[in-house]
Amino acid sequence: MSDVLPRIKDLKLRMQQSIIGQEDVIDRLIIGLLANGNLLVEGLPGLAKTRAIKALANNLQADFSRIQFTPDLLPSDVTGTDVYHQSGGSGTFRFEPGPIFANIVLADEINRAPAKVQAALLEAMEERQVTVSGTTHKMEPLFMVMATQNPVEQEGTYPLPEAQMDRFLMHVLISYPPVEDEVQVIRLVRGEEGSALRPAEQKSDLNEGEENNNSARVTQETVFSARCEIADIHVSEPIERYMADLVYATRTPELYSEDLRRWIEVGASPRASIALDKCSRTHAWLAGRDYVDPMDVQAIANDVFRHRLTLSFEADGDGISPDKVVDEIVTQVALP
Repeated sequence: MSDVLPRIKDLKLRMQQSIIGQEDVIDRLIIGLLANGNLLVEGLPGLAKTRAIKALANNLQADFSRIQFTPDLLPSDVTGTDVYHQSGGSGTFRFEPGPIFANIVLADEINRAPAKVQAALLEAMEERQVTVSGTTHKMEPLFMVMATQNPVEQEGTYPLPEAQMDRFLMHVLISYPPVEDEVQVIRLVRGEEGSALRPAEQKSDLNEGEENNNSARVTQETVFSARCEIADIHVSEPIERYMADLVYATRTPELYSEDLRRWIEVGASPRASIALDKCSRTHAWLAGRDYVDPMDVQAIANDVFRHRLTLSFEADGDGISPDKVVDEIVTQVALP
């Protein structure tokens, strides 16, 4: 491995300074960045979903944009629109880019907007471009959407369309932190509030430290170099077959167990196979290996599958979660 991996590990350490007790979430955000995919981060309000994504963006030399989704949001509020400009007795339409044109896009509470607005993201997420008034506008080489979502049971939310869900590389869940970590959260926020209240003359030294932090941010070239190394990670034929078998098990659950047959209504698409491959190679690279083993695949299986499975009414009635279904699939499918 080159010196790129230590820089990425330093990025993780920097994120951990502002995100307490969510190490798995930080790992998944970094995997999404290096695997060049879009992430859906879900959790109850107040569990640092937005803060975690901002922590990633703040430690990258990249443009960051935040879109707060609301029920009255319009598609043009996301993608941008053509605006008429008049000068010297003549006028012309010019495209004014929307907030989607950034390197890291935070789609905050994406399920608070209706499907029409959510669909405005589809082309950008899949094709890395936006078409407005028949003209296509390309995104930057470094582009990813990180969307946050409150559980659909919360009032005032809309379930995301299945086609849009499938375009997220991973579906990351954030849970409550342990009580020991919550004490650290209290101390962290108290310190941040104290820093914000200091007089201007006392902040000069802090600003110098912030400038040093800016110079230490991970560059886009580092991210691209990491992606090149990840592309060279070896995946053996048995591991490839293992990933395909896991996906195939979601489509033919009756061949594996009676429980899976009752629980799964619709299986995962080929995007699940592609996501397993990308995320497994990234997981192996972050572990300092140049090959993928079954543990890499199993480590990210839940994040790749949980939003791509449609469970039956029977499973919903029995309180069966997607994670329980994925765990059963991993148990039933033979290791290579």
